[in-house]
Amino acid sequence: MELRSGTSFRLPESFIFDLTAGTMENFSQRIARCASDMRGGYYADETALEKLIAEQNNPIHYETFECDIPEELGQVKFCISKLYPGRVGGEYFMTKGHYHTLIETGEQYLCLRGRGLMMMKTSDGACHWEEFTPGRMVYAPPYWAHRSINTGDEPLISLCLYPGNAGHNYGDILTEGFPKRAMLRDGKLVIESR
Repeated sequence: MELRSGTSFRLPESFIFDLTAGTMENFSQRIARCASDMRGGYYADETALEKLIAEQNNPIHYETFECDIPEELGQVKFCISKLYPGRVGGEYFMTKGHYHTLIETGEQYLCLRGRGLMMMKTSDGACHWEEFTPGRMVYAPPYWAHRSINTGDEPLISLCLYPGNAGHNYGDILTEGFPKRAMLRDGKLVIESR
């Protein structure tokens, strides 16, 4: 079989997921982000974040389980994202969020368990969010940064699919931030401007 230059040949394979637990049995990489990894302006209340780190022994905010698929054109990468419930001050736990390094690539998120939001934004300030509920798929189109937010009381678990060569750009999120925040106010979810 002749392959395009720079393309890896793989045999077909299968992967086993525990959809209730939000894990993948034969994952190649687990990434865990703790509360201390969210320092630097992700949350509005840095004092509340430091208190959470000290009093709750730096809890895990979220983790991903990824498969060993090459990061190249033509491949489809996928992972399980597991975002735990909680709040920093009144702000719901969230992922850091990212653009794709190859900005013209999108990503699909299929919610398997839990409740939450997918917050999306562009570099010119547009902002949009979609609700996560089990069985609902959310599409983050090219040019949109995206982050998951857990607004429920159990883990928010999603299956994520994206082009193999998409890459992740977290740096621009730190400098730009997101224009909206998901807050608990008087027992209700409220979307507030920064």
